[in-house]
Order: sequence, then structure tokens, then C-alpha cells
Amino acid sequence: MEETLLFNALREAIDEEMERDPRVLVIGEDVGHYGGSYKVTKDLHKKYGELRLLDTPIAENSFTGMAVGAAMTGLRPIVEGMNMGFLLLAFNQISNNMGMLRYTSGGNYTIPVVVRGPGGVGRQLGAEHSQRLEAYFHAVPGIKIVACSTPTNAKGLLKAAIRDNNPVLFFEHVLLYNLSEELPEGSYTCALDQAELVREGKDVTLLTYSRMRHHCVKAVEQLTALGHDPELVDLISLKPFDLDTITASIRKTNRVVIVEECMKTGGIGAELVALINEYCFDELDARPVRLSSQDIPTPYNGTLENHTIIQPHQIVETCQQLIRGQI
Repeated sequence: MEETLLFNALREAIDEEMERDPRVLVIGEDVGHYGGSYKVTKDLHKKYGELRLLDTPIAENSFTGMAVGAAMTGLRPIVEGMNMGFLLLAFNQISNNMGMLRYTSGGNYTIPVVVRGPGGVGRQLGAEHSQRLEAYFHAVPGIKIVACSTPTNAKGLLKAAIRDNNPVLFFEHVLLYNLSEELPEGSYTCALDQAELVREGKDVTLLTYSRMRHHCVKAVEQLTALGHDPELVDLISLKPFDLDTITASIRKTNRVVIVEECMKTGGIGAELVALINEYCFDELDARPVRLSSQDIPTPYNGTLENHTIIQPHQIVETCQQLIRGQI
């Protein structure tokens, strides 16, 4: 079977769900004729028309609020952020409206909205286009947060998110769109609340998500060559965390390293450390370790940019120190 690029896997998911359910539509900047900033909706306007691939002005707060209203009337909007950093302009609509309306309406409304788009540190995109917003939204009640990492889970997760009756923030990494692999045949979905056990091991647990999954895979290859046996878990669901998978892994390895592209202060890793200490403290042979991006704006310079985020050799060194009891 021919391999599929990640952006095409996302396109397939949207196409299949729009064909399956006439209530599904896409709202955002250049999602129609242009096909989206990374071509995730390329040519879909020809099949479904301009009202279901709705091009909007550059006004994230307005079209995100419009999506909330559309969901309240029974539609199932997909909001594309041309860059996820721009959705800070729609923070109020996502937090106070999307996340809370089901509760504040006494259950009279469901808000089946997917907010998706590219984010993360790319290649010299500069500080304002290199945002990692997952931690910004993590404290907002009423929303689910997922981060895809492969073409297979990207397609399955997006289909599941579109069908879910709750708002879902769907994070895609700007450097993973051209990742390719064979997809399962036929229609399928992936659970929005389950982590993926990428590799079983017994020496140390690596918890990660999004692009850092692939940095961890490289690190795992080096660690196994050195005689170690690491376990790798792709979190996928950032809210809620799959605590069953996380705790089961830590109880087996008794050591854990969290690898994230998010900032260290107040990041996803910080919340994980708190939960691990609550649920697995007695299972740990060493303190949990966070490997996170530095708390600085992402530099434009390529060399400096690479120094702000975690690289595979740092993961290898940290795991070795943890296994040897040096941490």
C-alpha cells in the first residue's frame, strides 16, 4: 500500500467525515480556495462548496466565536488556525465559551468543535510562529487536548475528534506534515483519551508527545545499542492524561523521564510530575526528570533555535544517568 503524508492523512479524515455527516464544516483563513496554509483542506471546496469550506477574514476571535454559535445550533465545525499561536486571539472564545457552555447551559447545549492547526518550533519561524500552546489551555475546564504524532494516529484522532460532542483542541506539529507511512485500510478512529505504548522496556519510562516522539525514538535506538532497555510512551491525550498507561509503565520501570517541546515552567511536564508524585511516589527509585524547552522566546537563528529545545543526545545522557543512579 502506498504511504500517505501526515497532512494528507488529516485531509482524508476531514473529507471522510464531511462526506459522512453533512453537519461538518471547516472555518478559517484560506481554508477554501487556497486549501489551508499546509494544504490540509486542498480542493475540498470543489467537492463540498464554499459554505462548508468557509474562508474568513483575519479575525480569530470572530470566526472561533462563530464556530461556537454554529455548534450550539447543531453543526460540527472544524476551526483551522493558520498557526496555533494566532489562537491566543481567541482565548476567550475557547475558554469562556467552548469550554464552559455545556455546563453553564445546564447541559442544554453541546459544543462539538474541533480547533486544529500547526504549532511547535519549526525551522526559523521566529518567536511568534513557534508557540506551544498546549500548556496555555491545559487548565481550561471542559475541553479535550490531543497531539498527533504520526499519519496513522493523525487521521484516526481527527475523525474521533470530529465525532466527539465536546470541544477538542487538536495540535499538529509544523515539522511533521511531511512524515509518511502506510495507513490502515478502511475507516478507523483512535481513542482520544489513550496513550500509545510505542516500545516496551524495563529500565526507564520515556513519556513524550508530538514531534518529541521522534526525538525519543532516535534516543531509544542509541540506548538499546548501549545495552539499555527503555520503554517509550506517546501520551497523545494531553487532557485527560491516560494515567492507567502512565502508572503501569512507571510501576514496571521505576524511573521516568518526561520529554516535551513545551516550556519547562508551567508546562505539560510539570503537571505530569505532580501526578506521578501523587500516584506513583512509592514506585519510584529516583525523582522524575523533565527535559523541556528553555523559558525564552524561540530565537530566529537556526543554531540558537536548536539549543532552546531538547535534542536526542540529551535524552540519552539523562536516561543513562538515571539508570546508573546518578540522578
